[in-house]
Amino acid sequence: MIVAGFGFRKVATVASFSDAFDKAARGTTVDGLATVADKADHPAFCTFAAQMGLPIHRVSPDLLLHQNPITNSEISKKTRGTGSVSEAAAQAAAGPQARLLGLRVISEDRLATCALASGDET
Repeated sequence: MIVAGFGFRKVATVASFSDAFDKAARGTTVDGLATVADKADHPAFCTFAAQMGLPIHRVSPDLLLHQNPITNSEISKKTRGTGSVSEAAAQAAAGPQARLLGLRVISEDRLATCALASGDET
């Protein structure tokens, strides 16, 4: 299972998500999307998920803290306690043996990040 994890700002748009996803996935088949639970109902994120036909995995904020992201963003650490919300969300949703498929990427408008993780969760 491959999960695309997202971190984003409140003003992110469908285009923000699409751009970050396209850069991260580069043609990889993705099975689901993930983000921190308190942002999972963001209208543009839900629209993006519906357009992609992918389920949204809601990751509890506490679970983000138990992941091992590669990126170490000071802003993310300050606001969420992890170096990368997108990397940590992807890892958490993909399961305990998940591995990141690369560093997070940032949308052109800098409003969304996306990272892919591969794991055994379904």
